[in-house]
Amino acid sequence: MARPKKVLKVILGIIMGVIFSQLFTSTSKFCPSHTVEKSEEVDNKDSLAGKSTPRSKNLLLVGVMTAEQYLSTRAKVVWNTWGQEVPGRMLIFSSENSTSAEIPLVALPGIDDSYPPQKKSFTMLKYMHDNFIDQFEWFMRADDDLYVRNDKLEELLRAIDSRKPLFIGQTGRGTKEERGHLSLDTDENFCMGGPGMIMSRETLKRIAPFIEDCLVNLYTTHEDVEIGRCVKKFAGVSCTWNYEMQVVFYHNKSGNAAYSGNLKTKEVHKAITLHPLKHPEYTYRLHKYIQGLKIQDALQKSILLHRDIAKSMQELGYNMSSLENAMLEKDMPLFPEKKGTNGYLGDTALLGIPASINRYQPRNLTNVLEWELISKTLYSHRDLNPRKRIGSSLKEGLGDVTRELMELINSYSKQRGRVIDFREILYGYWRLNPVHGVDLILDLLLVYRKYRGHKMTVQVRRHAYVQQTFTGTFIREIPNPSATVSKDGNMLDKVINKISNRIGLLPFNRDSQSETVINFLLPLSGRHDTFKRFLAMYEDVCIKNWEATKLHVILFRSSESPSDYNATLSLINSTNHRINANKNQQTINVIDSGVGETFSRASALQKAVNVLSPTDLMLFIDVDIVFDQSFLRRVRRNTFIGRSVYFPILYSLYSPKLLDIELQTYANTSFSYFTSNQTDANRGFWRQFGFGIASMYKIDYQALGGFDIKITGWGMEDVMFFDNIVEKHVYKIIRCVDPGLIHVFHEVKCDSKDLDAEQKSMCLGTKGSTLGSLYSLQTLFEKYRAMFR
Repeated sequence: MARPKKVLKVILGIIMGVIFSQLFTSTSKFCPSHTVEKSEEVDNKDSLAGKSTPRSKNLLLVGVMTAEQYLSTRAKVVWNTWGQEVPGRMLIFSSENSTSAEIPLVALPGIDDSYPPQKKSFTMLKYMHDNFIDQFEWFMRADDDLYVRNDKLEELLRAIDSRKPLFIGQTGRGTKEERGHLSLDTDENFCMGGPGMIMSRETLKRIAPFIEDCLVNLYTTHEDVEIGRCVKKFAGVSCTWNYEMQVVFYHNKSGNAAYSGNLKTKEVHKAITLHPLKHPEYTYRLHKYIQGLKIQDALQKSILLHRDIAKSMQELGYNMSSLENAMLEKDMPLFPEKKGTNGYLGDTALLGIPASINRYQPRNLTNVLEWELISKTLYSHRDLNPRKRIGSSLKEGLGDVTRELMELINSYSKQRGRVIDFREILYGYWRLNPVHGVDLILDLLLVYRKYRGHKMTVQVRRHAYVQQTFTGTFIREIPNPSATVSKDGNMLDKVINKISNRIGLLPFNRDSQSETVINFLLPLSGRHDTFKRFLAMYEDVCIKNWEATKLHVILFRSSESPSDYNATLSLINSTNHRINANKNQQTINVIDSGVGETFSRASALQKAVNVLSPTDLMLFIDVDIVFDQSFLRRVRRNTFIGRSVYFPILYSLYSPKLLDIELQTYANTSFSYFTSNQTDANRGFWRQFGFGIASMYKIDYQALGGFDIKITGWGMEDVMFFDNIVEKHVYKIIRCVDPGLIHVFHEVKCDSKDLDAEQKSMCLGTKGSTLGSLYSLQTLFEKYRAMFR
């Protein structure tokens, strides 16, 4: 019986052991034990803040040094930006009285926020060693004004053996004034604290037991110098001497303005750490830019994967147009998600087309893509002026392309002992394909520098063929802040203000600027039918909407249509009678030119100017113009007394004859009629050389000398007046495209005997430019080609 009892005891022991082991295991899942009290405190603060650091990556522990006064600003922005992507963990260290529930804060006992922070820095390193030395391979000391590109840092650290004693950062030897005062030998240096310093596990292990000794033997007040001295003495290594570290651990010397300007620089793109960022808004701005670069990289990888898929499926015998329904195996489609769903991977038939200048094949003449020439200026057939300055968007795009090209060219420069610098684009061609992307052919002037072996520096020219492929269109919805009710305002008031400002229908609750009266100055000779359209539009836009405007018509008697004078005068009188009946005070003023006076736009405008007060806002207008309320707002906002004058660029319609439109249909008074399909290049063009429409105050007009009233007949007075403004350099000229301003086509007569040679040349040029687009003229030529042979 003894043997069965022993067997039974063993079985019961095993069962009890399994039960107790399961019990303790399940308990430990909810109550983890910590040997370090501070670690538990930090973990709790992480959970309170709603943040979590990735535990799957134990590559790097970052210690950020801050002060109590920066906990809610610099320290918070560091944690909210790059702190969320550290390939390991981040802790933020401050003085013993510091508290925060928003960041993973460690308040160091016995440490204050005095400067220089030598004791704080060494104590932070000791804390990181004592609590985490076996959990991470690398340890980083950082300031709260530093930004780190974690993806590039992880790539660097994973390529280095952390078992070796290493000390990585931007090498420092001190300034010229400090030389000889830092107690550094000729072979000694230090890692500068601002751009960050990184130690391998082995380095931190070697110096940790001697940190107290380093603290009581300080030679300078520079904390980073003393850490470097400590590392050299007890770990036996110096900061990396590699010159490249000056680039990847980047210090911007602009001070408080650092990273407030253009971020598309090679320094920002090459850097792993960027310092200093003294203002939180600059850090958020930089973080957003870096996130954008990551998106671009991801999109580029997506394009390459689509090309790989397309090539592989072609090898399997699939046609590109049928890839959407392709099956890899039974019940295993190539695209598990269909177009329109969130998981759709993209159209491989479009995105998978390999890079080639000839990847787009036009099917007819209208689909041919035209190249534009890029030199010191841009040469384009699309505009009336084929030569113009390179726009800011194209200039920025070329800068992006050349920067990425040089990064690609120099990616293996170090191994080859040379470097190639970009000098300039000698010339280039570019075209835009709305489906595929942008094609570029660039002739680049480069400087080749070889610094290994037979050294040389020589200029070289290279052609670059570049394609920027379009991916998908992505839409991100954000809440409208104006739709929420704030504590300081009433929602009804906000709605009324928004409606009043947007459509201008309410005669109350208007801002002071909208009360500025715009005096329309309109010279008129004949053209009664056109004036009827203008007056109807003026009544719809200005009078019915209670706009603060007044119309002054300078009326001439036309020898070609003598009845127009009386008809126009009668129309104005009847309109004034109707306005007064509605108790609207915007009476139309008529200025009679006198009997027998020859029409001159300059003298006509001068007559109207004479009846106004010095502080009146004037708008020189033509009878062929149509406009909307948005144009009136821009006139008020762009014209300031003693400061600026406004010369809008209007959209000019081509002759309706080439567009199969009856000329009388242009008598339509609806602004929406003229703005429909406005962007169609065959319907009209932006009139860059027209200066007749302008707004300014009378006192500024007089200071600028006004129009030359000696000029008679068509044109010239506005061009000379504009040139005079440019030469004086007194007022700011606001010259921009105005979508609320359209010039309706009318026949231009250039056979008048009153025109001199220069006026006639300009008149013929205007007549030719308004005839039709290049496409319309080409179509007309093709239609009647036989007649020109």
